[in-house]
Amino acid sequence: MSKNKCNVEIFGQQYSIVGKESLSYMRQVASHVDEMMRQVADSNPRLDTTRLAVLSAVNIANDYLKLKREYDEILHLMEDEQP
Repeated sequence: MSKNKCNVEIFGQQYSIVGKESLSYMRQVASHVDEMMRQVADSNPRLDTTRLAVLSAVNIANDYLKLKREYDEILHLMEDEQP
């Protein structure tokens, strides 16, 4: 599978990202990161960009781990229901 290159803007900065996913997916990921950084910035207007990025990463990781836990619980329930 070939790699795609996409130019995106996150929190006012331009980035060139490369990945195996579709261009639309990579833009969606960048948009999500931008949205999370803007939410953190709205709640904490005095934070510098580095701290905003780290807190955004923490929030995204928290969301991911919650979803992963829910997914694992559903899989476990499905395995228990199989004869």
